[in-house]
Amino acid sequence: MSSLTITTIQTNLFWQDKVANLSMLEDKISSLSEKTHIVVLPEMFSTGFTMETDNLAEPMDGDTIDWMKRMSRENGIVLTGSAIIKENTQCFNRLIWMLPNGEFGQYDKRHLFGYAEEDKFYTAGKKRLIASVKGWKINLQICYDLRFPVWARQTNSEAKEINEPEYDVLIYVANWPARRSHAWKTLLCARAIENQCYVIGVNRVGKDGNNIEYSGNSIIIDPLGEVLYHMAEEEDIFTITLEKEKLQEARATFPFLKDGDHFNINPF
Repeated sequence: MSSLTITTIQTNLFWQDKVANLSMLEDKISSLSEKTHIVVLPEMFSTGFTMETDNLAEPMDGDTIDWMKRMSRENGIVLTGSAIIKENTQCFNRLIWMLPNGEFGQYDKRHLFGYAEEDKFYTAGKKRLIASVKGWKINLQICYDLRFPVWARQTNSEAKEINEPEYDVLIYVANWPARRSHAWKTLLCARAIENQCYVIGVNRVGKDGNNIEYSGNSIIIDPLGEVLYHMAEEEDIFTITLEKEKLQEARATFPFLKDGDHFNINPF
């Protein structure tokens, strides 16, 4: 049975300072002493969660993507997190799944946070990204997506073989405010239980330029809803190895997914 090692980086971010954030994160990644397959950064890791798209949006051949390619190659890791990307006239809160060979996948945040007017500055994504590494399938989502369970739900279409879930790990990268941390922790546990998968939520700490506080509460949860790791308030780098055997055992012992409703996700 294959294992998968994942490192989460919970950190403060320099407000709208790409150079400082990339330098800080490079130091943290380079300091890793344990072998890891995937390193997960927060949402908008190079800027903080901001609507300043005119000044901070980058093309796909910009500095942040080039930095991700270099970090992934030099450290032999899959590197993921979201950044502000501009294509033509549209801006996206885009998660990048960067491989050491320079190839990458991308996911544009589907659910834009209207409460902060994110929907006025960014374009919503239209499709999910489920990546694959070492025989594990990983569903990649961003922050506010967490509040919408259908978007993360393991589909159970009639065309599929029973008990063949779409993915094994669900990752959320976030800038989730401290005052709603109870919702963050509760919903992450719910996503793990209802989808019978590992869930990883990586949030930031500190205070941003809008005086919004972030308490971190990065968390890793197993397919039965048990918390394997949780860190609040402090910067932290944590590495964990997930075992496929334990995932399969949980699904075999409690084969709940096969009883789910048949549906397909259509974002249009």
